[in-house]
Amino acid sequence: MTTLEQVEKLRALANVSYDEAKAALDASNGDLLEAIIDLEKQGKVNAPTGGGYYSSEKTMDASEVIFNKSCWEKENKNCNNGETFSSLIKKFGKFCLKLLRKSTTNYFEVLKGEQSKASVPVIALVFTIPLLIIGLFFGLRYRFKGPDFSGNTINDAMNSAADAAENLKKSMND
Repeated sequence: MTTLEQVEKLRALANVSYDEAKAALDASNGDLLEAIIDLEKQGKVNAPTGGGYYSSEKTMDASEVIFNKSCWEKENKNCNNGETFSSLIKKFGKFCLKLLRKSTTNYFEVLKGEQSKASVPVIALVFTIPLLIIGLFFGLRYRFKGPDFSGNTINDAMNSAADAAENLKKSMND
């Protein structure tokens, strides 16, 4: 049995009269796609250009298809890996706390020769970097000290920067 909604939908899709749409739907037992194909065979509807096709399904753009495919590849589980907005905020908060903890348990030392002149938490560097660069030209050297700075790589780089500043200072005086 053909409903009024089906007739209206076919009229909108095929641009045919009410009687033509009802007759095509009755002939196809209410199958919208078959009705469109029948109207196409009768010459009342033009075939889609470019080898396309008709569909009574909701259309999707490429991003929806890619998203749906990736969800299907994950065995149709929750596509955001079970992460909600609040869980992402919690992860970000934990990251910030970890960064804060590391920046307060590790220290930055200012050396004059072998003597430590100052020692400040690493977090203070954010506010003092311009002053540290100026200090290089006054013979100050810097090093990192703490449980997360057991290697000498960063301290070797700090010594190289101090040597470069010293060489620049000497070349300007000559």
